[in-house]
Amino acid sequence: MWIAENWKDYTVLDCGGGEKAERWSDQVLVRPDPQAIWPKQEGCRAWDKPNAVYHRSASGGGKWEIRKLPEQWAVRYKELTFQLKPMSFKHTGLFPEQAANWDFIDQMVRGAGRPVSVLNLFAYTGGATLAAANAGASVCHVDASKGMVGWARENAASSGLAQAPIRWIVDDCKKFVQREIRRGRKYDAIIMDPPSYGRGPSGETWKIEEDVADFIALTMELLSSKPLFVLISSYSTGLAPSVMAYLLGITAGKRAAGHIDAQELGLPVQSTGLTLPCGSSARFIAEA
Repeated sequence: MWIAENWKDYTVLDCGGGEKAERWSDQVLVRPDPQAIWPKQEGCRAWDKPNAVYHRSASGGGKWEIRKLPEQWAVRYKELTFQLKPMSFKHTGLFPEQAANWDFIDQMVRGAGRPVSVLNLFAYTGGATLAAANAGASVCHVDASKGMVGWARENAASSGLAQAPIRWIVDDCKKFVQREIRRGRKYDAIIMDPPSYGRGPSGETWKIEEDVADFIALTMELLSSKPLFVLISSYSTGLAPSVMAYLLGITAGKRAAGHIDAQELGLPVQSTGLTLPCGSSARFIAEA
């Protein structure tokens, strides 16, 4: 398991009963977590005075109960700063377990010893984009949501990366990849975090189990002749680490020599010292 254990501004205080209590800088949130099927720790005070609680509805969705929470606040991870706010469907605009991948991206880009171009697809609010840019890469950031791309740009400015070589693209990822192939564009590293289900800006539908295999194969046509890495993440239970590793093996693995590793992502839990599983990732690392 790849564990995001280098946070200072974020902590899972406790988890259980289908929920987790988290500290985001000075704010404590309680949110649903379907992995936390065990009981909460008896006597744990983490649950006592949260700033906000997300209540899941039995009919689907849910809503925030805001007790004392700013409309927006910041958290830092090493040299990066992210702006957070409560969103629909329990989100805050950041997946803290992805810090394990940000560290990987930073290490790979800094260790390349050459200019590196990175394509980040389904790029959300820009965690991987900022990690790559901060390490010295040029980045193409693509997401179908104009609001998410704007939020990512705000995070870049907060992190001192407003002038970094980042292309900000609002587009359906598949259509963008197809155009980049026609243009003959190449990238040294490709990152993607496809949703389980989604719609593009023109109503395009995406279902991960049906679409991801063909999409990965298509996207690998953008790999340069000297690739650095490919990183895929997923929060879909139907896409186990071994499945993603297999997909990389028959795509990236046939384009360049290298090795593949795939693991769950995890976050340390303060109350128990154990690790909360949070999705998974697969990495193809090309031979130098």
